[in-house]
Amino acid sequence: MKLVIQRVDSAKVEVESKLISKIGKGFLILIGVSATDDGSEIEWLAKKTVGLRIFQDEDNKMNLSLKDLNGEILLVSQFTLYANCKKGKRPSFIEAALPEKAEKFYNLFAEELEKSGIKTKKGIFGAFMKVSLENNGPVTIILER
Repeated sequence: MKLVIQRVDSAKVEVESKLISKIGKGFLILIGVSATDDGSEIEWLAKKTVGLRIFQDEDNKMNLSLKDLNGEILLVSQFTLYANCKKGKRPSFIEAALPEKAEKFYNLFAEELEKSGIKTKKGIFGAFMKVSLENNGPVTIILER
């Protein structure tokens, strides 16, 4: 699994001009599931994500986590994180999980985040989405396992 975590002041997802989810301060997370993932990475990635101390404290140091700020997560599936662009000009997505597996792991990851006490909202799996964000920093972290 691969996560692209962006620290945001706000983020939202729309499908066909309809607001699906929105958050205030927290993380916008793009999640990709690979064909070789077996689910064992879900708990580790969730704990690592929730524990990331990438928000500024009173001394302007990255020292605070989502829990410290009562932050939220907006989770968006994105199979294109497993694009292979080594050959030609058109990406190959052979490394991405099939939709049934990817959706299952996407939902399990969201549940694991919720278990940690973090309010987690989602986009619509497989939909064409418009994602908007107000990046804070910018701070972008890539987690992979």
